[in-house]
Order: sequence, then C-alpha cells, then structure tokens
Amino acid sequence: MYNRILVATDGSPLSKKAVSAAISLAALTGAELVALTVVPRYPMSYFEGGMSISPQEVSRVEQAWSDNARQIVDAVTETAMKKGIKAKAVVTRSDLVAEAVIAAASKHKSDLIIMASHGRKGLKRVLLGSETQHVLTHSTVPVLVLR
Repeated sequence: MYNRILVATDGSPLSKKAVSAAISLAALTGAELVALTVVPRYPMSYFEGGMSISPQEVSRVEQAWSDNARQIVDAVTETAMKKGIKAKAVVTRSDLVAEAVIAAASKHKSDLIIMASHGRKGLKRVLLGSETQHVLTHSTVPVLVLR
C-alpha cells in the first residue's frame, strides 16, 4: 500500500501521536519511514531591526536548534528500527515549514505524509496560521492529519 511514509515532527506531545501512528502504519504496510524536523534558518527577533544579534550568537542558536532537531528525529528512527522498520532521520533548515515538508516528501519519494494539527479555528487560526493546512492544500502527496 505505502512504500515510504514521511512523518513531520517537532517533538511536541501532539506530534508524538503522529509519530506513533506513522510507525504503526509503516509496520502494518511494510513501508520505510522518513522522520522529518524543520528548523528555522536563523533566530528572529521580535524587535526586528531594533536589536542586533551577533554572528556568533546566531551560529550558537542555529547549532542548538539543529542539535535538538537531530535528537528528535534520531529518537523516532531508533523507535522505528526497534520495530523492524527501515527509517531515515532528516533535518531541514527552512523558514517555510509547509514548503519544506512538501519538498522533503518529494525528495524522498514519499507516498504519504503524516503530521499533527492543533485544530485551531477562527481568529487563532488566522493569527497563528496552519502549516498543516498549507501542506494539505498544496501537497500532491496524500496527507494524513492527526489531532
């Protein structure tokens, strides 16, 4: 049914549910698993233009984000491999999370994307946006959304 499943995770409790479902589905279908975390390219300041951040501080923060992301995806692949599932850990840098998820699904030839959604509605959705909604509306790969 599926050959390769991409699961997008940020390590949050909600995305851990998506990871669990992705591992279970991969085990049922014999699919490979690609665990993806997207990290921003550089730290953004709320006072953009008002505060300067040194290049050393930018590098330190980016490295910390990358290290944390690597721990998240490595934990997913370790869990999957313990269940006999072939898994790959991927960390991508991008300020456009949804586009990065879609691009990773294409690059890794995934035939299903699994991700979580907070299910925000109304003004919260408008203000906070929805990466999941963006993936749903722009992906050519089927998307399974979990709450």
